[in-house]
Amino acid sequence: MKVDIRVGIGYDVHRLVPGRRLILGGVEIEHTLGLLGHSDADVLLHSICDAILGASGLGDIGKHFPDTDERFRGISSMLLLEEVAKKALEAGFQINNVDATVVAQAPKLSPFIEKMRENVASCIGIDKTRVNIKATTTEGLGFAGEKQGIASYCVTTIVGI
Repeated sequence: MKVDIRVGIGYDVHRLVPGRRLILGGVEIEHTLGLLGHSDADVLLHSICDAILGASGLGDIGKHFPDTDERFRGISSMLLLEEVAKKALEAGFQINNVDATVVAQAPKLSPFIEKMRENVASCIGIDKTRVNIKATTTEGLGFAGEKQGIASYCVTTIVGI
């Protein structure tokens, strides 16, 4: 029997600005700056969306939720992730695993990681043990190290059903 296992990679970055909420993994985090974007600018969930869409052969987040569409202005990325999981399922795939890394010099994210994992698992319909989220700094280097923005990378596996 042939098993269809696919891998997707996702990446997203948003600028940090005053006057916006900082939302990562569906968790609002108290901080002096927030992420700028058309939606809630949740870079973690956006990278996960892109990884799932890529593995499923369905394009990217901009194709499905363009920043030129007012329906998505300020939308929760949790809703976008739920929709992406539905699209993957409709295409014949079950999400198997998510492994993501958030790159931010500040704030410290470790107190929020478990809630982020729970949020992601709930949105995509898998057990929390199949969702791994890590946070790292860049030791002061680059845009993330200079606190100009936050980035996220994600790898996901999906299985044909």
